[in-house]
Order: sequence, then structure tokens, then C-alpha cells
Amino acid sequence: MAQPIVALVGRPNVGKSTLFNKLLGERRAIVEDLPGTTRDRLYGAAEWSGHNFTIVDTAGILPGEEDEVGASMAQIVRGTRAQAQLAIDEADVIVLLVDVKDGITSADAEVSELLRRTSKPVLLAANKADSINRTQDAVEFYNLGLGDPIPISAYHGTGTGDLLDEIVAHFPERAEAEEDEYAVKIAIVGRPNVGKSSLLNKLLGFQRVVVSDIPGTTRDTIDTVVEYAGNKILLIDTAGIRRSGKIERGIEKYSVLRALKAVERADVTLLLIDAVEGVTAQDTHVAGMVLDAHKGIAILVNKWDAVEKKNTTFDEYTAAVHKAFHFIPYAPLMFISALTGQRVEQVLELALDIQNERCTRISTSKLNTILRDAVRDHPPATNHKGAHLRLFYATQAQVAPPVFLIFTNAPEEVHFSYKRYIENRIRAEFPFVGTPVLVIFKDKNKEDD
Repeated sequence: MAQPIVALVGRPNVGKSTLFNKLLGERRAIVEDLPGTTRDRLYGAAEWSGHNFTIVDTAGILPGEEDEVGASMAQIVRGTRAQAQLAIDEADVIVLLVDVKDGITSADAEVSELLRRTSKPVLLAANKADSINRTQDAVEFYNLGLGDPIPISAYHGTGTGDLLDEIVAHFPERAEAEEDEYAVKIAIVGRPNVGKSSLLNKLLGFQRVVVSDIPGTTRDTIDTVVEYAGNKILLIDTAGIRRSGKIERGIEKYSVLRALKAVERADVTLLLIDAVEGVTAQDTHVAGMVLDAHKGIAILVNKWDAVEKKNTTFDEYTAAVHKAFHFIPYAPLMFISALTGQRVEQVLELALDIQNERCTRISTSKLNTILRDAVRDHPPATNHKGAHLRLFYATQAQVAPPVFLIFTNAPEEVHFSYKRYIENRIRAEFPFVGTPVLVIFKDKNKEDD
């Protein structure tokens, strides 16, 4: 199942990005003293007390202030209630951040009113409680009607442990067995207007979702169960994903959040690209997101019927696509037309094949034969001190995605190029079509850790 999502909401300049960075333990969001610095919604994976979850850093909410901003911001302000409501709908836990230095503002009160209407867990974090007096000032926020305010200092990290304890305590139960019934869960992803909904409709053979030429028509993920070749398959249609810098504020940003959730839920992703427009930076961004999630992937070049009419050379086009997606060379290509149905009947078969590849397990004896032959043909280089790197043995730790552990005397000395070499030797005998392979080098002396 998808990991729980925690949304950080609040008016501008209360410290959401600072808290986001502190909870992740790395600097991901830009932190400035200028209201509205966070223009793009950021996502990060976090872990606390054995719980893995996703944190979303949102742009500041400016309710009821339309008359106080310029024309260029008026549309943003008008969409505030819809944006806040989408955060409520999408997150598993909502953290409203307020500023103890400023006290309760009209913006805090208006957002709180929205949050009080939801059945979702809402936690109130009183930020910038950097002293005893400011910690005591947090009691003012009881007046918001959201329960006990949790005094924190996002900058110093004070109180963030208490906040995290409360967050994970409110995570919903996950019914994992239900989705395990499916042979494969497939997410159809891509930037807006490449034909995702049209593909889903063609796969199903009837009008399941609205199809139009307006980018962003699909704002929700839409699940559909289909039987194919005796297999029960879950199809997940998603809103179009754009690069973060191209995402508009409001509804579309939360559509991206839904698409990210869909990728997490899926086993295999079908990445659609527009054959007429060619591969764009947005397409490679989406592929990178799928790679980070360690999901299976196939690249579907849609609208190929329109390109064929232009006498485009198939081999040249294929080479260009492979070059653009050089970081996922294992991803198979399929040229389709969701409009005419060209090769669409092969799409589900391809997804099932990729899922089978993801679940492939190599015996320990066979894996160590591959490792021994690889080291014989190309021994690892010695380090600058002349020490020899030794690879002792390998084992497969898991499937879906395949993870291989290789025990060595100095894992920190393994160069990334040699890791790639070992992966390629494994793939030479077990291609793992459409799925990433994780090769992890571990210290033999710490193998019990």
C-alpha cells in the first residue's frame, strides 16, 4: 500500500519549509524570510519509530486576503479554499503550523475553520517556541479549536520528536492483504495530455473516464479492476505529472500528489510519451520519479500513428528515446496509438512480463557463480593506499524489486562504475526487463547488523 502522507499546511512564513527540512534531516526546501518562497510542493520520505511515510511541504495559504494582493496573485488567493480542501482530502495526517511570535491571525483562524470540519487527524504545531516564555504563549492557540498545541522550534529541532510521535500515532491501519489479490497493479503515468485516459479507455473497451484534449482533465487517480488472461489486474489512471517548476498552484499540485501515491501503490508503471512532441524534460522527470520508487516501468510511445504518416525512421526514433532515458536502459519500448488501438492489446501482457521479472529470484549458488566470473574477468581496482578490495559472496535479499547483497571487506571502496558493472553481469543472464535492480555492498564483518 501507499505510505501515509503528512501534509504541512499554514499561512506563509510560519516555518513549514524549515520544519520539512528538519523532519527529513536534509535541506530540500528553500528557506527564506520572504512570504511565499515555497512555490512548488515538495515531497520527501521520512521514517520515525519504524513507520515510513511521505511529508509534503505546501505553499503558504492566504485565505481572505484577495484585496490585499496584486492582480497576479488574485487567482492564487481565490483558489485557497479549494487548495486547503484538497490537502484535507489527500493527506492521512494534517499538521497546521502556526507562529507563536505572531499569535493567532485571521489566516490561522480561517484555515482552522476548514480543518475542524474534516474527519482527518489534525495536529497543531506552534512553531518558533524558542524560549520558555514563547512555549507558554502557545496556550493561546487552544482558541483555534484543534486540540492541544504542540510547542516546537523547527529551526532548533525542539519538540519535533513529540510532534513525530503524535503524527505516527494517528496513521491509519493499512489493509495490505486486499491489494495483494492482484497479479499486478499498474499505474498509467505521464505529463498532461499524452493520452493516459484514452489508453485506459481502450484497454477497458468502454468509456471509463473523461477524455479530452485539455491538459489536466483527470485530477483524481481512478482505479479499475480488469480480468486479463486469467489474471486480476488493477489499473490506476493518474493526473498528468509536470516538472515541479511547471506545476500550477492549487488543484494541479495536489493532482501530482495523487500521481505520486499511485506510483507508490503500483508494481509496474506505464510511462506514456507523446510521439509527435518527442521526449521532453518532463518525461524524464517522471521516469526519474518512478526509478526513485523502485517500480517496474515500460515506456509507451503514444500517437505513433501520427508519426508514421510523416515517414519518421523507426530506428532513429528508437535510438533517440533510448538516449533520453539512458538512466533506465532496462525499460522496454512499445509504440502504440491509444486512438486507433495499435498494439494496445500487447500492453497488459508487457506489464505482466515486467511483474514476473520483478519477482524473479536467483539461487545463491547461481548468483555467486556470476559474481566469481565477473571478478575473474574484471577484478575491482585497489584503492589509493594499495589495499585490495575483496568480494566474498552474494545473496538475493528480496524480490519486487530485486535486491542483491554483496559482502566485501571495504564497501566504501566500491566505485559506482564497478557497481554498475556487477549489475550488468547479473542482467546479462537475468535481464530483469523493466525493473530496477539494487546491488548493495555490505561489510562482511558487520553482516549480522
